Amino acid sequence: MNVDIHPSWKAVLEPEFEKPYFKKLTAFVREEYKNHTCYPKGRDIFKAFDFCPFDAVKVVILGQDPYHGPGQAHGLCFSVPEGIAMPPSLINIFKELETDLSKPFPDSGNLEHWAKQGVLLLNATLTVRAHQAGSHQGKGWETFTDRVISSISENREGVIFLLWGGFAKKKASKINGSKHIILASGHPSPLSANRGYWFGNGHFSKANAALEERGKEPILW
Repeated sequence: MNVDIHPSWKAVLEPEFEKPYFKKLTAFVREEYKNHTCYPKGRDIFKAFDFCPFDAVKVVILGQDPYHGPGQAHGLCFSVPEGIAMPPSLINIFKELETDLSKPFPDSGNLEHWAKQGVLLLNATLTVRAHQAGSHQGKGWETFTDRVISSISENREGVIFLLWGGFAKKKASKINGSKHIILASGHPSPLSANRGYWFGNGHFSKANAALEERGKEPILW
């Protein structure tokens, strides 16, 4: 695995690349990609960072794992490339957007336009073996992405963290709540959403209101 990451992030995260856990992780990922079908493509593993430089981060959305079906994962949590059917969680995200901001349901599930505006779409685990959800968990990715969250918390101010579901909510302990805004709700997956833990959270309008209060441009969701 080549750590081809945006220079702004490299400046912040470079110490991680020399640590034993990351070297071990790199060796694991190389072997997995060599011997199995894995997602996303190698060039897309750090794509979230390329679209959203460190100093440009306004909002952080945390996912858990990349999608593990063919053609779905492309390095941005919850997002799928053009022409790929939207997974259920993404459909529910767009349904909430419809209600919250009266935004028409889109034709595409590609969220690159969010990322380009300063939304870091970060999965806790950046790779996965095909058709095996969670297969690359516990190998070191979480240590790395926790450091990403901590780095934003320590070095930036007024970033909005959208924590959806139990897994993401656990990351609140790594965020300085006096410097940043934390919005938490249930996960957009059907299991959570249909129990009433997702719909109506108003996170998109709340995030934009918080940005505007701080003199920042709102996100065109």
